[in-house]
Amino acid sequence: MEIGPAGTLRGALDDLRRLLVGADYPPSPPVGPPGRWRRRWHRIRPLLTPVLVFATIGLTIAGVQHLTDVRDLATPVAIVLGIAGSLPAVLAPFRPLLAWRVGYPLLYLGVLDARPDEAWPWSPVQIVAFLFVLLLLAGRTTLGIAAWAGLLSVVPAYLFVPTAANAHGVAILFTAVVLVGDQVRRRRQSQRALAEQAERSELEQARRAVLEERTRIAREMHDVVAHHMSMIAVQAETAPYRLAELSEPARAEFTAIAGSAREALADMRRLLGVLRSEAAAAPETAPQPGLADVPELVEAARRAGMAVTVAAGPEPAAGRAVPEAVGLAAYRIVQEALANAARHAPGTAVRVSVDADEQALRIGVWNDPAGRPGPGRRAEAAAPAGHGLTGMRERARLLGGRLRAGPTSDQGYAVTAYLPYDGPAEAAG
Repeated sequence: MEIGPAGTLRGALDDLRRLLVGADYPPSPPVGPPGRWRRRWHRIRPLLTPVLVFATIGLTIAGVQHLTDVRDLATPVAIVLGIAGSLPAVLAPFRPLLAWRVGYPLLYLGVLDARPDEAWPWSPVQIVAFLFVLLLLAGRTTLGIAAWAGLLSVVPAYLFVPTAANAHGVAILFTAVVLVGDQVRRRRQSQRALAEQAERSELEQARRAVLEERTRIAREMHDVVAHHMSMIAVQAETAPYRLAELSEPARAEFTAIAGSAREALADMRRLLGVLRSEAAAAPETAPQPGLADVPELVEAARRAGMAVTVAAGPEPAAGRAVPEAVGLAAYRIVQEALANAARHAPGTAVRVSVDADEQALRIGVWNDPAGRPGPGRRAEAAAPAGHGLTGMRERARLLGGRLRAGPTSDQGYAVTAYLPYDGPAEAAG
């Protein structure tokens, strides 16, 4: 910003240019939250519109009558001047600069055939309308623009008002109106600044509450869940050494359980890093699973006793690989669908379908009815529902795809997802 006399002059000329030819100031939005008075204003505003219209028409007629009676102007000329004198007051609430640009030349035209004994060479309606314009302009624009408007508006007073005392009175009146409007503008700016500060404070308090809650959840998961998972991993790893009579298949099963527990602990550590971080996502320390890891996921489900079959569709042509975000979402959806099948329909046969083409990845997971178990474990009571379906739908929606989940016609259950490659966003890990 330029400082000194040159900068002051440049700023003053910019204000003058804005007053004469610059962009206007539309109505500003309300300040602060909606309260009782604003709700009441919204209720009575439709009723005020016809009242103001009739009042404007009445004032215009009064102005025309004044011009015809006092100055003996021809009726057509008086009608034109009367309408022009009231028009700025109608424009001022919506476009104050335009209203002043219309009303200012009328200060020169409104003295047409003014009598020498008139203390004010304008009709009372025109004076009131122009004062209203000045008030709204000063309340909507900057002080520099309002000062230019008041200064230029005083010039016709010293040119046409018969006595110097009356001209001084006009200058004082215009200055007072500009100052009052400027104070109103400053008060509104202060209210808006306070409202924005209060909103920022509320957002900061909400952010802190979220961070505190996330920290509490992370602490509970670390102290409780991670502890139990560690104990499971240790017990599974030491079981072959503590129980010498174990067979080789049992030793392999304990080894698989220990590996799954260690993987769960690693995933939990990444989740704890996300919960304790203020950023939207924590930096990844290990590669995320993808579509190529689905067979390993299915194999782990088989080792857990599930009867899972996989049907793979055509692969995309060379040069168009499945995006990482789509592969990650597919992996998580299959993972959650298999977990739901094991939880709600244990022992039933499960079919997984993966079909990748040029535009999208289509996946499906179907399980037989709970009363018709497959070759795995026997059917048990369904576990309570969780948030898995919500998470799967969110992953599909983030990629611009869709997910459907629900019972089938044979009382089974199906989860199908369509994940386009060119979606609007990437799924979170």
